[in-house]
Amino acid sequence: MDLFCDRLKKLSDKVCLGEPMRKHTTFRVGGPADYFVTPKTAGELAAVIRLCREQEKPYFILGNGSNLLVSDQGYRGVVIHVGRAFEEIRIRDNRVMAGAGASLAKVALGAKDAGLAGLEFASGIPGTIGGALVMNAGAYGGEMAQVVCGALVLTREGEEKHLDSSELQMGYRKSCILPKEYVVTEVELCLSFGDRDEICSKMEELAARRKEKQPLEYPSAGSTFKRPEGYFAGKLIMDAGLRGFSVGGACVSEKHCGFVVNKGGASSADILELCRRVRAQVREKFGVSLELEIRLLGEFESPFEG
Repeated sequence: MDLFCDRLKKLSDKVCLGEPMRKHTTFRVGGPADYFVTPKTAGELAAVIRLCREQEKPYFILGNGSNLLVSDQGYRGVVIHVGRAFEEIRIRDNRVMAGAGASLAKVALGAKDAGLAGLEFASGIPGTIGGALVMNAGAYGGEMAQVVCGALVLTREGEEKHLDSSELQMGYRKSCILPKEYVVTEVELCLSFGDRDEICSKMEELAARRKEKQPLEYPSAGSTFKRPEGYFAGKLIMDAGLRGFSVGGACVSEKHCGFVVNKGGASSADILELCRRVRAQVREKFGVSLELEIRLLGEFESPFEG
């Protein structure tokens, strides 16, 4: 009998065992999570975290799975999905309060409808606003650090805490959230009043650029590597002659070399091996060590190093 599971089900009525993570990542790969929980309230979320810590069960906070590679063996722990119960969006003057599970696209549209500018860059990023805060997501010259003025988080002990923008310590693709093991429940944005037509036009322009330059037709996790200082990862990969390079079903996109895509039937091992070979080739040719922008979850036979 799984006593831990019994206790988990007393806290949440949405508990699945052996849930395939390929259903919950934009790469569409990943083995089963031992436990998959979808809390309905912040209190329920806090209680699940406290139980995991009390029982020394590893846990992982999942949003849209858009920046994540889960191993083929899955995850020997609890995946806590911050989903639809955390999608509420409230707008007051130039401030937007969005639940961590709200998609960036939905928040950007809400801001546009309210005549608020500044979030156009995020309208096509396929993730939740909670995940975007954690990694300080950005695109086309914008990033979350420019618009975030605060956040509600849960501490490791499951206590609620408000952090202002300086306390979030947002830098290039990072914040204090992961190092401090916080869980984001709500994000507060400070935007500027603007013209709805101009905001809409900017969003349409960026959407067209994404469609033209990014491999949106294939499962991926967006930009696979961080931007090395002084370089662009996609150009380094292209100049290394790796456009279209593949391992199994994983492939360097021919449309944008900064993306690794699943062209069909890829495994997590294929994707990580491809990343490893790309990194080695770029380092050999240019002396630049690429770092993964995507996060890894679970055990991999040959972990990506560096």
